[in-house]
Amino acid sequence: MPPSSKKRKTPDTASSTFFADIPAITYEGPDSDNPLAFKYYNAEEVVAGRKMKDWCRFAVCYWHTWRGMGADIFGLGGSMTREWDQGHASELDAALNRVDVHFEFCQKLGIEYYCFHDRDVSPEGASVKETEAMFDTVAEKLAAGQKQSGVKLLWGTSNLFSHKRFMHGGPTNPDPAVVCMAAAQVKKCLDVTHKLGGQNFVMWGGRDGYQTLLNTDYKKENDIYASFLRMTADYADSIGFKGQLLLEPKPREPAAHQYNFDAETTLGFLAHYGLTDRFSLNLEANHGTLAGHSGEHEVEAAFARGKLGSIDANRDECLLGWDTDMFPTNPALSTYIMKRVIDQKGLEPGGLNFDAKVRRESVDVADLFIGHINGMDCYARGLRAAAKMIADGKIDTIVKERYAGFSSTPIGKKLAAGKATLAELAAHAAKAAEPPLVSGQQEKLESLFNGYAYGR
Repeated sequence: MPPSSKKRKTPDTASSTFFADIPAITYEGPDSDNPLAFKYYNAEEVVAGRKMKDWCRFAVCYWHTWRGMGADIFGLGGSMTREWDQGHASELDAALNRVDVHFEFCQKLGIEYYCFHDRDVSPEGASVKETEAMFDTVAEKLAAGQKQSGVKLLWGTSNLFSHKRFMHGGPTNPDPAVVCMAAAQVKKCLDVTHKLGGQNFVMWGGRDGYQTLLNTDYKKENDIYASFLRMTADYADSIGFKGQLLLEPKPREPAAHQYNFDAETTLGFLAHYGLTDRFSLNLEANHGTLAGHSGEHEVEAAFARGKLGSIDANRDECLLGWDTDMFPTNPALSTYIMKRVIDQKGLEPGGLNFDAKVRRESVDVADLFIGHINGMDCYARGLRAAAKMIADGKIDTIVKERYAGFSSTPIGKKLAAGKATLAELAAHAAKAAEPPLVSGQQEKLESLFNGYAYGR
């Protein structure tokens, strides 16, 4: 049995304001049947030379947790009524109250990071000036909550998709006046993220794409989008923001086709416009499936280019055709992802943020805690399995042996070094015997992998 977690800074149950009926969540081990306890996540446990909490860097997302009230595409009205949202004189007062709710929740879970869209934490005003003033007021309280709780900001981002002004996109909008509104919002959100010590800043083009090519200048929109990203990076430099800049791919929904379609498309876009050195990727497994890939594929594509920056830790409901943002419960997915996290020596300054929401039917406050506990346990289990898999070395050895010809034969070495010509390769083929058929050993590898992911 792994060692128990050290005592962490959590509010005493008796003094809890919003979650008095929920105890501080602790590690009880895999034999526990307590839904309000960790079975695998043990924050202080050392795995592969580092504390579990430092590998995972879990973050609560503000949007689904505090602003997602059970709406879906067939139920626009939320199914949830939260006591802490009731009876406030203004939207700003409600937003300020949520800050207290948020930090108490993070402390009870033992989560050390959070992330937000600007419009999650602060309402939209009648003008840019009023909106920014309210954002500053909320940011002051967020700063106080961070100081009191020790919870840190993993990343901030701008919501450039919900307001009707962005119906044709944010940075890719055909109206320069709307692009300017997007710029004002990004500038302010970067300022606030920087002041709050945010370790990353994410750009997600929720409506930066097209519904029909009949009204779209594809080249112009991509050119302006790249220019906007370059301006964002330059502004981050000008204010001394040292955090990581991230782009998040998503193929569709709400746009029929979004420009950052998947990891490869986004990396190609960055390379084309000379922005590869400025941005890494924030990836979501569910977006990978919408693109016709998998969460594993997206992680591998980014890892292969050294651009795996951060993870939206969730999963999809495969029987539904939209972005369902469910809490992760698939140990095979988390094992694969955490193997690559270990392989690249961690996600820092990125992390694992729970871009996940409880179901429309899950209306109890306890469901919020249990969803996060399940997700944290899933990735802790994946971390332990990945560490064991790497230590055993069986899978890595099989893969290395499969490509051994590129390091053990003269023609393979020359090909791998990029020094061979097509004529040389053809001449080699003309002299050589027919290559033998060698098994890919997929079934064996799946057997080995499942032994780690699901436990022997």
